[in-house]
Amino acid sequence: MSSILIAGVIIVNLALISYSIGIITEQRKREVNTFVLGFLTAGVVFDIAATICMVIGSSNSFATVHGLIGYSALAVMTLDTILLWKTWLRKRSTTLVSRSLHMYSRYAYLWWVIAYITGALIVSLK
Repeated sequence: MSSILIAGVIIVNLALISYSIGIITEQRKREVNTFVLGFLTAGVVFDIAATICMVIGSSNSFATVHGLIGYSALAVMTLDTILLWKTWLRKRSTTLVSRSLHMYSRYAYLWWVIAYITGALIVSLK
């Protein structure tokens, strides 16, 4: 495995940790605060960096099934982070999350974890 792919694997694991801390905190407290936003924003940054590393380091086309799942997962997590920032910016303090955004966050995270698992399975089955 090339060093760029190894970097991508390490970085995507950092994204998993960041997303997990942010989403689990939001889901338990049903509120958004700077702690949640910090971890979700870090997750998006790590996810973008990991995606770039994997696209550069992969010999496959960027338009694989896993790639499309991964890009869509990155998109839904980015949108979730933007929506949570928007919610927080209204009051600039700890803010309750609406039921619809709370559920969207849960499903966006679930979709991202599915993308993560499919990537891990592809690597482990090679």
